[in-house]
Amino acid sequence: MTHIMVDLETLSTKCNAAILAIGAVKFDAERRVYNKFYQAVLTAVMPGGFHVSSDTLSWWTKQSEEARGVFTDPNACTIDDALVSFANWALLNDDIKNLYMWGNGAAFDNAILSTAYDICGWPQPWMFWNDRCYRTMKAQHRDVDFVRLGTFHNALHDAESQAEHLLAMEITLE
Repeated sequence: MTHIMVDLETLSTKCNAAILAIGAVKFDAERRVYNKFYQAVLTAVMPGGFHVSSDTLSWWTKQSEEARGVFTDPNACTIDDALVSFANWALLNDDIKNLYMWGNGAAFDNAILSTAYDICGWPQPWMFWNDRCYRTMKAQHRDVDFVRLGTFHNALHDAESQAEHLLAMEITLE
């Protein structure tokens, strides 16, 4: 079984939010984080169907310069290329039925990523019944300290921080 913690930076909080970046790390029952993924996305060439919120754009202006670097990332690619790259990374050496996808909120990261796959006409690389909610687990384990790794609102740094925090909760992973 492979567990993936995914974090998205977006331009909205709706299920069809335009995605700025996908960050993810794999982790396992042996409590190790390994194999990181990061991809910035060119939002200027998003196909129709993605939502951009003026409130979220305004929120981004208040974030750190490091976090706002996602807007000018020279390695950004189209959403189609980002989704294909993420699927290839997620499924490398694994079967779709063995992937557990963790996100920060039942209606946020996983739901937005799933909607993006749907809008772009690609199958998502995990089974819907393997969605997991990190936000629920952290609410149940408030006694476990969260340690920030890297830049707040950098998709990869947030995914890694969340995975390490989840592992520190010592929950049973399948």
